[in-house]
Amino acid sequence: MILRPTRRAGLAAAAAAVFLPRTAWPQEPGRPYRIGVLSNFTREAQRWAAFFDELAKSGFAEGKNLIVDPRGFQFPVDQAAGLVEQLVQSGVDAILCAGKPMSALVQTATRTIPILSVTDDMLVEGLIHSLAHPGGNLTGISIFSSELNGKRQEILLDLLPEAHHIAALFDPGTAVPFQLESLRKAGATRGVELSTYPAAKPEEVASAIDNLSAQGATALKVLASPLLDRYRRLLIERSAARRLPAIYQSPETVEEGGLIAYGAPFSQIYRQLARQLVKVLRGTQPADLPVEQPTRFELVVNLKTAAALALTVPPSILARADQVIE
Repeated sequence: MILRPTRRAGLAAAAAAVFLPRTAWPQEPGRPYRIGVLSNFTREAQRWAAFFDELAKSGFAEGKNLIVDPRGFQFPVDQAAGLVEQLVQSGVDAILCAGKPMSALVQTATRTIPILSVTDDMLVEGLIHSLAHPGGNLTGISIFSSELNGKRQEILLDLLPEAHHIAALFDPGTAVPFQLESLRKAGATRGVELSTYPAAKPEEVASAIDNLSAQGATALKVLASPLLDRYRRLLIERSAARRLPAIYQSPETVEEGGLIAYGAPFSQIYRQLARQLVKVLRGTQPADLPVEQPTRFELVVNLKTAAALALTVPPSILARADQVIE
């Protein structure tokens, strides 16, 4: 399923085409390149497997000319500041991260080391000066996933046409109040009440799911957030225990047992990020490297999970799905 370009998408594409990177030089033969990573996931996660595979295609491989600092994979969140400082002091050639809070933290720690990041909207979040010329030492991928929260809500209501009360779980560190209000209004036009629940810690995720179920919500929408993506295993398990249909941001979540998701596959996003890193390691300055965005968005449904919930997926949903897991 291809998402029609938004106004911002059109601007990004045009900018990327017009403003080409100005500063580049060949990579240095035999020189080892060191990168630091700040990730919610393990080194073995699907997105990182795709990332390192893409790097290898361009001649950057561990054991050859690439050294990856292992400390930042699935690191404790409360130790982020100290880890960032260690990476900066170690003199890595680039730092990889995700989400506005982590990106801003790394930006504060260094204005010289290139930063490659995946966030929702780098421009709106104040991390860059423009899409075509970020203007500092940070560039990467803006996934605009929060713009799809409304679309996910529509899909959830199409999946459950009899629903009258649904809930949205959001990360208080990234959610914008007007977006939550917009979702409430959209639900009201279909006669559906929307309750919202903040969650920033595992115990808050579990408590929120228990509470929303007790308050009569019959379905859950997990809003786009790197933090909530980190807790997706807990979300899948807790929702299953409460027999609660849920829709997610990442198609990979459905592959792991979630019911339904709509968004850009992170394996695709991280391949894009790897190609950007290759340009940086070859000399392109982040200030001149246009911010990119995903080009493909997928609707994925897990029929095994649906059966466990005694839920029949409407033919209209199945017809629209890019992938159906049986």
